Amino acid sequence: MKRVYMDHSATTPVRAEVLEAMMPFLTLTFGNPSSLHWFGREARKALEEARDKVARAIGAAPQEIIFTSGGTESNNLAIRGVARARREKGNHIITSAIEHHAVLDTCLALREEGFEVTVLPVDEHGKISLDQLKAAITDKTILITVMMANNEVGTIQPIAEIGRLAHERGVTFHTDAVQAIGNLPVKVDDLNCDLLSMSAHKFYGPKGVGALYIRKGTSIKVFNFGGSQERKLRPGTENVPGIAGMGRAIELAVDGMEEKVKHVTGLRDRLIEGLLKIGDVRLNGHPTDRLPNNVNVSIRYVEGESLILSLDLKGIAVSSGSACTSGSLDPSHVLMALGLDHQTAHGSLRLSLGYRNTREDVDYVLEVMPEIVARLRAMSPVYACKTKEVE
Repeated sequence: MKRVYMDHSATTPVRAEVLEAMMPFLTLTFGNPSSLHWFGREARKALEEARDKVARAIGAAPQEIIFTSGGTESNNLAIRGVARARREKGNHIITSAIEHHAVLDTCLALREEGFEVTVLPVDEHGKISLDQLKAAITDKTILITVMMANNEVGTIQPIAEIGRLAHERGVTFHTDAVQAIGNLPVKVDDLNCDLLSMSAHKFYGPKGVGALYIRKGTSIKVFNFGGSQERKLRPGTENVPGIAGMGRAIELAVDGMEEKVKHVTGLRDRLIEGLLKIGDVRLNGHPTDRLPNNVNVSIRYVEGESLILSLDLKGIAVSSGSACTSGSLDPSHVLMALGLDHQTAHGSLRLSLGYRNTREDVDYVLEVMPEIVARLRAMSPVYACKTKEVE
């Protein structure tokens, strides 16, 4: 059976070059980077070399990079750490309605500690309003956290402008850039951000490792204890093989990115054009300001889970939204924030492309999709009622 993987926003395959970079630290050079002997020094050397690579990729200084277990931990450290560090200056946090749950739930949980949280709405394409953001900032605002690009619908936010507004009012600005690395130019000075979250497995690195950029001078309070690793902000023995892999992966992600983006953008546009021809299909997210590899559509009168399972039987891997919430029966909070009704939101599919995908892959999806949709709609009582109304 032909196998087509179009779920790169959930995770990506580890590149061969990345695995090669990791292997020495899983076998012979296995030392603890805090140890003083040769094994430890070699592990420490690899860790700091990876830190340099991550820093160079985003235009930061090495000492501004803190390694974590991934995007979720990076987001938690950024939001909770800044909120507690700046508590004496205020208790107000601003975020958006379409953030990943690692951001949104962390912000909402801080309400239990006395913080006030403003959740900004988005328009029908998933964009926040800069005017609404500006109006929401008060003298008590200490943190703004808005993702660079949405993980479900791919909409890209005006991050540089958000950062400028934040700094004009003396507010710390964090962005979740987990989906952006390798798909968009990410330079921290251009983005005007104070903190930025990354996750290696989104750009062909290993799972279980990520990083948080913290601009020099940014106040952040530790909430985990146990050791002096990572400037005492993330205590515990570092995942040296994973970190070495992340360093190599981000090098490869930014090297030749323009050509890779051009390739996946062409595939994305071909896929969108073909899916819209099916009929009663809505494109979710911004039509142009979207990730080059993201396609999110709602196929009316069909359940998203049925589509996923039917496509899987054809060897095609896609998702209905964020992989972190795939076990939930609730409709996507992102799609609901865009104004979709429950029925339309439940019929959503996310197809996220990778640089290894081909035009043949796209054409195979477009070949099997109409038949699957027609079969599922034939079993839908809602679609039957709609057809009778037309008749």
